[in-house]
Amino acid sequence: MAFKYTFKKAIQQSISDKYIAEPMQRFLSNSSMSGILLFASAVLALILANSPMSEQYHDFWKQKFSIGFGERALSKTLHHWINDGLMAIFFFVVGLELKKEIIAGELREFKKAVVPLVGAIGGMVLPASIYLFFTHNTDYSAGWGIPMATDIAFALGIVYLLGDRVPLSLKVFLTALAIIDDLGAVLVIAIFYTSDLNLLSLGVGFIVLSIMLIANYIGIRNTLFYGVLGIGGLWLAFLMSGVHATIAAVLAAFAIPARVKVKEQEYIIGMNDLMKKFSNEEGNGMNILTSKQHYIIQDIKKYSTKALTPIQNLEYVMHPFVAFIVMPIFALANAGVTIKADVLSNINHPVFLGVFFGLLFGKVIGVYGLVSLGLKLKWYTLPDDMNNRHLIACGFLAAIGFTMSLFIIELAFVDKNLGVIAKMAVLSATCTSSIIAYILLLNNSPKLLNSTEIVDSN
Repeated sequence: MAFKYTFKKAIQQSISDKYIAEPMQRFLSNSSMSGILLFASAVLALILANSPMSEQYHDFWKQKFSIGFGERALSKTLHHWINDGLMAIFFFVVGLELKKEIIAGELREFKKAVVPLVGAIGGMVLPASIYLFFTHNTDYSAGWGIPMATDIAFALGIVYLLGDRVPLSLKVFLTALAIIDDLGAVLVIAIFYTSDLNLLSLGVGFIVLSIMLIANYIGIRNTLFYGVLGIGGLWLAFLMSGVHATIAAVLAAFAIPARVKVKEQEYIIGMNDLMKKFSNEEGNGMNILTSKQHYIIQDIKKYSTKALTPIQNLEYVMHPFVAFIVMPIFALANAGVTIKADVLSNINHPVFLGVFFGLLFGKVIGVYGLVSLGLKLKWYTLPDDMNNRHLIACGFLAAIGFTMSLFIIELAFVDKNLGVIAKMAVLSATCTSSIIAYILLLNNSPKLLNSTEIVDSN
């Protein structure tokens, strides 16, 4: 009877793993899925904003929510809470990725980071310059940061849809370029899109940050401790200081410990000892472990926790939440542009021209042009499996500025009409560059590769 029950449970567990757990895990770990969901959310927002429900759609995001008591309450619209609150989580994960890449990733060694660094610089400076060219002698120059951004989720979503047609080195190059690009965008927001400062609140924020850094230094690894200080102290203080709260999220991420308590070899030896102890313990022949077996497994869990870094644990846990909840909600709240009858008249507007050509041409020429110049000057070489076509495609992928560009629009323009024009330009450039990048990589046949070899480094 016990055997039948155990066999039945095993079959149920196997079915659950096969048809529920494993597909869900594959979905959450698939970069293309997050990009597709982000795109679908943007399309849904556009449909709602141009449907008979348009008024209800826009009014929904204007609902006010308050945190606090009485005069101490912080009251903002749902739209603001998404951009200042939920997006702070997005920037926190960006900060975790930045720190991880600097410590042990593609940005650790200068010779590995130099090519995407050069590409990122070209992909930030030229788009901003093109925007300023179209908007000089106007009141619209505040939007120069809009075409500087790259949306890594969208870009990698397109890359992963193509599978083996895209070499690993291109994925690594694009990821490193986008991470450096994100760092540049964070600095631009911190320096140029900060309102009047409340020095008292800013001082409190830096005191909390100092406490977090000291805690990191002395070895405190409890993520709850950093969460309470990061949200209740650092984020709230920055929110009230005038410095955009997303900067607090990045700073908080850099305060998270990135060291292990148990090193790799020590962990292997310790785990072997614990596994030997477990195998030497006699079981009771039932589903429930003996007390000694239970304690050994608890020791294994504790030992494994010491071999993991808090920064990687947080990134692992939070990345699916950001990719599948935060960013789609942000897209729903910000991509809903109501297209009016006079939409064609806005195509000649300096803001539209600056954003559209800044993204589509500025990014491509900036990334491809500056990297190619370095290759001709023999400052560096590209990986063997990357070629000229790949580099051009990376330029178009970098022109997908969706999430960060929409975010900066909200900071740059008080005038909602200018915001709508800028959003139309971002959406137009994102769609155009996505299609071109996809075609370039889709037609990446050996014959085409041989006809477009990268500049000879010799």
